[in-house]
Amino acid sequence: MDEAHSSPGLHDAAGPGLAEECATLGGCRTGMAKVTKPYDLPARKIIHTVGPKYAIKYHNAAENALSHCYRSCLELLIENGLQSIAMGCIYTEAKNYPREPAAHVAIRTVRRFLEKQKNNIIAVVFCTVSTTDTEIYKRLLPLYFPRDKHEEQVALSKLPADVGDENGETISDERKIRIKPLPKRRVSTPPEFPVDLPVSDVGLVSRNSSHLDSFLDPAFMSMIKDPDQRRMEQWEKTAEAQRGWNCAKLIGYGDLGRPTLSAAEEYSLHSRYLSKANSLNLSEIAEMKIVYRGGVDSEGHPVMVVVGAHFLLRCLDLERFVLYVVKEFEPLIQKPFSIVYFHSAASLQVQPDLGWMRRLQQILGRKHQRNLHAIYVLHPTFGLKAAVFGLQMFVDNVVWKKVVYVDRLLQLFRYVPREQLTIPDFVFQHDLEVNGGTGLIVDPRTKYVYNRP
Repeated sequence: MDEAHSSPGLHDAAGPGLAEECATLGGCRTGMAKVTKPYDLPARKIIHTVGPKYAIKYHNAAENALSHCYRSCLELLIENGLQSIAMGCIYTEAKNYPREPAAHVAIRTVRRFLEKQKNNIIAVVFCTVSTTDTEIYKRLLPLYFPRDKHEEQVALSKLPADVGDENGETISDERKIRIKPLPKRRVSTPPEFPVDLPVSDVGLVSRNSSHLDSFLDPAFMSMIKDPDQRRMEQWEKTAEAQRGWNCAKLIGYGDLGRPTLSAAEEYSLHSRYLSKANSLNLSEIAEMKIVYRGGVDSEGHPVMVVVGAHFLLRCLDLERFVLYVVKEFEPLIQKPFSIVYFHSAASLQVQPDLGWMRRLQQILGRKHQRNLHAIYVLHPTFGLKAAVFGLQMFVDNVVWKKVVYVDRLLQLFRYVPREQLTIPDFVFQHDLEVNGGTGLIVDPRTKYVYNRP
């Protein structure tokens, strides 16, 4: 609540009295709020709160703490008999909070609160100081506060799948499972035991057929073997795979001779990469704009965007790139999500290494494979389709069957609305070159592509 951690210019505008009063309040915990006099500001009160630090590992906790910040401010507003409030972005870049996910939390929390207190609050004003935040709020506010029937219909298709609980907080399925009572046993016929089984062992047979097996996570229940034994088994698997017939390597698609991993081993591998990624500054990879967050697809699933041309031209350190991918995908893979891949102007000069792709899938983990909804590939080439066919044949027939090819931007917008994507300029240019400009118009300001009337 001191000047260094307050909104820029707040203490200068309010005068020295504000700093003196803040010093007597004894600080403020994250997610809580406190109120002071306005001093020289043209307001009746100033409400202070402390936003959370963001870490991917504690994504849900950060979302709920941020939701508490907004709700605490609104509760103090009513307690002090006030009816309007202007709020800046409580989530700050200094605390590494992603801008768009935070805006979703802020808007939905305010929406949930107004549903309960609509008669006590006249106005809530969201204040932004950057063009990026302003554009995010312009795009998201109509989804949570539709002004007409058209916006209401749009919101139904574009709202994220997760809009929180009745307070706007993130719902944790893991916690719900952990605290819910065990399901009732199914009524089943008594098992028939072998005639020669000793009476003392009958209970063991009954316990082995426990109905709880279907409710337990196999990755959690898998026993991790002794490290020396596991290493020896890995060597044996590798040797056996190398002795085998490696079709993918023969046709130039890399070495798939690595052994498969169990669920527990994949979980351990993913955890190691995620821990390392969170400890590193990977900003130079982020600046390459190879992988970045989009909005949501037409079914409300969050979208990750991948730009193939940027990867081929800019990515020199594959290991750091994989760490960045693990870090960026972690918040998305907890629930169903989609991927949009721009292959525009990207030529596969060398055959893709399917062994590396298989390793990347193992690192991302089985939750990524299970929750992936679709991969929308724009401007695919014959070489890319052949590579995807190789992935289906040699790597994972389930995941890579989710690829959807689209030849034009207009087709892509049927799956992911235009306003939900940040598209590089060369993609628009490539679309016009490949499909021709006949019958199409490109808005130079919005870069929106639509049919000529």
